Amino acid sequence: MEATNIIYKKKRNKSISMSRLIVSLIIGLVLTGFVVITIYPILNTLALSFNDGLDALRGGIHLWPRKWTLANYRTVLHKESIMTGFYISVLRTVVATVVQLSLTALISFIISRKRFLFAKQISVLYVMTMYVSGGLIPGFLLNKMLGMTNSFWVYIIPGLVSAFNMLVIRTYMNGLPDSLEESAQIDGAGYFKIFVKIYVPLCKPVFATIALFIAVGQWNSWFDTMLYNRMNVNLTVLQYELMKLLSSVSQLSGDANQSAQSASSTAVQVTTTSVRSAATILTCLPIIALYPFLQRYFVTGLTIGGVKE
Repeated sequence: MEATNIIYKKKRNKSISMSRLIVSLIIGLVLTGFVVITIYPILNTLALSFNDGLDALRGGIHLWPRKWTLANYRTVLHKESIMTGFYISVLRTVVATVVQLSLTALISFIISRKRFLFAKQISVLYVMTMYVSGGLIPGFLLNKMLGMTNSFWVYIIPGLVSAFNMLVIRTYMNGLPDSLEESAQIDGAGYFKIFVKIYVPLCKPVFATIALFIAVGQWNSWFDTMLYNRMNVNLTVLQYELMKLLSSVSQLSGDANQSAQSASSTAVQVTTTSVRSAATILTCLPIIALYPFLQRYFVTGLTIGGVKE
């Protein structure tokens, strides 16, 4: 009887092992498919950015350039306004991320305090701004009356506090144990010290997430430049300059199609697609370089074990 049970258990374990192997194989294939779908457009754009524009018109460029060239990147980088836009984009991204994250974190900390009498009312006011806004024209007139046209601060001040970011940070802070604050108050710590010494270290994951949101939004922004600073070349941003560059290069498409049919014509070596690919790679590089440093903070559970109830 015991021998029969042992044999039955072995067969059952073997069947479970085979089932788990099949499930793991299926999950692996699905995840591999997602990886390919995600990475292929990036690699294809990178290959097009290094490929000759006229040769790319033939098609067939997938993961590797067929005819190497740096003409696309030279077309993007040869203008002085491109480098000026790069510096301004980096500056506005850094300043806006630091200032907006600091103010949003402070407001979130204040509203998350249970002793604050008007926490719910202020939260409702912030939520209302997510659904109701003055619109583009009133916003433009307000910034103009405040003297922020042709100014660097038009990139920073209008978006000092985001209602969505505030709600995210406030929700995270509400999940932290109250015992941490109570213990610090018993030791004589004030609210500012509690915020700096306790909440800031524990909120690194949500701060990193919000910082990435702000940085990506600031880096990709160009419409505010067109509205307020398009006449000031010293305050232009990279995205706006790339948009203008793509608009000016679009006329090359017709010339490139004609040149592709004539072997003797080699004047045009870039096309809209090739220049757009190079511009896309240059635009993505800073964010791609920044993400690995913030990825390690995208975890939760830093407070586990911090307090024993």
